[in-house]
Amino acid sequence: MKKLLLSLLFIVLFASITLADAPFHIGIMTGTVSQQEDELRGAERLIEEYGRVSDGGMISHVTSPDNPDAEIETTISQITAWADDPLMKAIVVQTSISGTTEGFRRVRELRPDILLFAGSPQEDPAMIAGVADLVMQNDNISRGYLLILGAKKLGADTFVHISFPRHMSYELLSRRRDIMMETCKDFGIEFVNLGAPDPRSDVGVAGAQQYLLEKVPAWIEEYGQKAAFFTTNDALEEPLIRQVATFGGLYVEGDYASPTMGYPGALGVKFEEADKGNWPNIVKKVEEKVIEAGAAGRMGCWAFSYPYCIAAGLGEHAKRIIEGKSELLDKTDIIDALGVYSPGAGWNASYYIDADDVVRKNFMLVYQDTYIFGRGYLNQTSEVIPEKYYDKNIGKK
Repeated sequence: MKKLLLSLLFIVLFASITLADAPFHIGIMTGTVSQQEDELRGAERLIEEYGRVSDGGMISHVTSPDNPDAEIETTISQITAWADDPLMKAIVVQTSISGTTEGFRRVRELRPDILLFAGSPQEDPAMIAGVADLVMQNDNISRGYLLILGAKKLGADTFVHISFPRHMSYELLSRRRDIMMETCKDFGIEFVNLGAPDPRSDVGVAGAQQYLLEKVPAWIEEYGQKAAFFTTNDALEEPLIRQVATFGGLYVEGDYASPTMGYPGALGVKFEEADKGNWPNIVKKVEEKVIEAGAAGRMGCWAFSYPYCIAAGLGEHAKRIIEGKSELLDKTDIIDALGVYSPGAGWNASYYIDADDVVRKNFMLVYQDTYIFGRGYLNQTSEVIPEKYYDKNIGKK
């Protein structure tokens, strides 16, 4: 009798564990700590909330290869493997590196019921949009206008754009520069285009950074304290931030507008293990250093890392769709999901228009409000951007 009772107890316990298991799974692929720590923290946030599949939870997380162009087959096989899980209902890839499109195509053939989300695609936009259910990318077109508007709000009379030929050969970056030039003209702000060494050239990252350390003080002296500075390269943000904080001028936000990009190295910000993924804590520590440097009210960023929000936000959006709580391409639903991981920060979204003027409603361009240290948000997401700045021929007429 005792054995029978124990057996029944085991059955009841086993049944309760089974019933507690997640009813469906979501696969998340992100970069590694060394390559894309912010987006990995976004996946960890989802695991913290919804559990790991191996423990009966909802989230299955893998990291992409550190050298994606040389390991495309690895990326493809990692994505495709999720199709073997009968409970898999959505796959999110952030950043969508080489091989994502083909991985999605194979999953689509095997399991057309699985939702496929691509964040920050690095492959041809038309190709990834043709196979994914939803694509999401940083809206650098709108930011061409908003960066200048932000500079104006900070009192800028000059906007200094720092780049190099390789970046200006990229259509999106050169188009953003043209929008910046046009906006400056309309706002009565002087636009200055300056060159810097490419960190991929013979001088390397160290040489390119040293160039800015030496040049920026002279540029601030030449263009004045009301000059706003911007660079298209992540590696150049640290020396630019350091010198603007020290010598003056304005810095609205970086190309990669995260508080963890440039600021920690430039201002000596130290983070603890508990700070990782805790954006209010991160912003507070950076803000303290900015104020300490005497740069309050003239330097900013996005208060929540973009890749963190996209990784976690797309996962949340997928979950809500599967549960019947959100619509796939509803902008409000998408912004609500992003907002879960960026409380207090505004977002905006628009549709991508490709080279053939086709509006792709499954390809969302998004941006977050600008946060100025020592001042607060600029309310950029409530601004209406005039249609003229979306003209692909702007600056070429």
